[in-house]
Amino acid sequence: MSIDSGLAKELDLTSDALTETAHLQKHFGRYDILFFTICTLVGIDTIGTVAASGAQAFTWLIIFAIVFFVPQALLFAELGTSFPQEGGSYLWARLAFGRLAAAINNVLYWVTNPVWLGGTLALVGATAYETFFLNGHPMSNIWWYIFTLAFIWIGVTSAILSFKVGKWIPTFGAFARFILLGFFSISVVIYGFKNGVHGVHVGDFGISFAGLVALAGVLLFNYVGFELPNSAGDEMKDPRRDIPYGLFRAAIAAVLLYGLPILGILVVLPTQDVSNLGGFLDAIKAVFTIYGGSTGADGVVLTGFGAFLGGIGGLLFIICVLSSGVTWIMGSDRSLAVSGYDGAAPRSLGVISAKYGTPVRVNILSGLLSTAVLVMARTISEGNAMKYFTAVLGIAVSTTLLSYLAIFPALWRLRVTHPDHPRPYRAPWAKFLSVWLTLIVAFASLQLVAPGLGVDWFGDDFRPDGWEQSERWKFLFTEAVPVLFFVLVGVVFWIAGGTTRKHAASARK
Repeated sequence: MSIDSGLAKELDLTSDALTETAHLQKHFGRYDILFFTICTLVGIDTIGTVAASGAQAFTWLIIFAIVFFVPQALLFAELGTSFPQEGGSYLWARLAFGRLAAAINNVLYWVTNPVWLGGTLALVGATAYETFFLNGHPMSNIWWYIFTLAFIWIGVTSAILSFKVGKWIPTFGAFARFILLGFFSISVVIYGFKNGVHGVHVGDFGISFAGLVALAGVLLFNYVGFELPNSAGDEMKDPRRDIPYGLFRAAIAAVLLYGLPILGILVVLPTQDVSNLGGFLDAIKAVFTIYGGSTGADGVVLTGFGAFLGGIGGLLFIICVLSSGVTWIMGSDRSLAVSGYDGAAPRSLGVISAKYGTPVRVNILSGLLSTAVLVMARTISEGNAMKYFTAVLGIAVSTTLLSYLAIFPALWRLRVTHPDHPRPYRAPWAKFLSVWLTLIVAFASLQLVAPGLGVDWFGDDFRPDGWEQSERWKFLFTEAVPVLFFVLVGVVFWIAGGTTRKHAASARK
């Protein structure tokens, strides 16, 4: 593929970018974008975390859908159609704020995903296997590593393959969500009529500031990702038509696919029985007893047709969490590769495979980092799955949200710096959208590192489980130090890209 010289000059592309983008392959169509975005947005690994906060979690879910999710879709519909080139969020931040800011931001954006794949998704997948195929019994250490390492490298291999092949993982993942979450929601209704409800009541759905602090980070984490398909912008067949089509339909699907199962969990299970890690899995198991099974002193046991459906549900759950990891690795790895050939990261990372049309080097780097996180977290937590899950999820949420502090303002900034650039879709209230979404993310990010700040920092109503009030500074540094390290990595990457920045495409003869 080729890039118009005028556009290359306007976007300040390097000659290396022209060389590498020539290897990209256009296999990303309208429905591919839709299914890819659904897998990006609907991460079922956090459904239990949200439900564990009780009935107000559902209320805040709906509130954030209105005040954050919809405005975000409008913002990215403009950015994605106006600047649809490869790299997506990296390119927008770079055009708006320069390569140094974009380099730092892009490291935060990328590093979240291998950490999440190895530190959270692999664990949740293993827990699902134990729940439905081993009757809740834990795997031995060696089989646990075999399962989780296979999970990681199947995901990485899918990202390495061209979109012509790799895109089927997000497609299967989207349909797995439709089947699992849809069937679960229908089963909840049947369960309610047959056994009554044991969870919340209408009066429990009131909201509080403490609930906002506890939920803001994870809800925003669930609701971000509209921009991810644009990481493969030059691989899209018709981005200006297909991006709005995919984004707005995926937004509706995501709200339903989150809201219905979370409400089902809250209705079926008492809040005190819902855990961050296994809440959704426990709810599936409890509900499926209507097809065969019982609840006794040893917990929920599925039998007959219930056990068969439980196995199907467990398999679909594993496909769902795997496809979440694959889509984010596909997108964020492409953004890092773009920064490599654009002069904001080492040039060695900015290589697109001529055979596959994918950033194989970055894909492998992500796989190695995921593996390292898996082993370190398992060792440090001494096999304590809940402790492992909570710690790694906190890092993933904080680094993800911080990256949007340079992405959301880009809409307003690019209206100023590129006023005459063609905009097939123009979002209403651009300045307001940029400021409003940035403020929401800034608030959530602050509360992640210093929960309750401004009201009762680290007080009883805001302090995460397992921490003492006297440990607030320890908690602050635990959350902040990794972020500062990643910022430093971004600066180092920018320095390493100095030579590449001198290769201006406009100077190429």
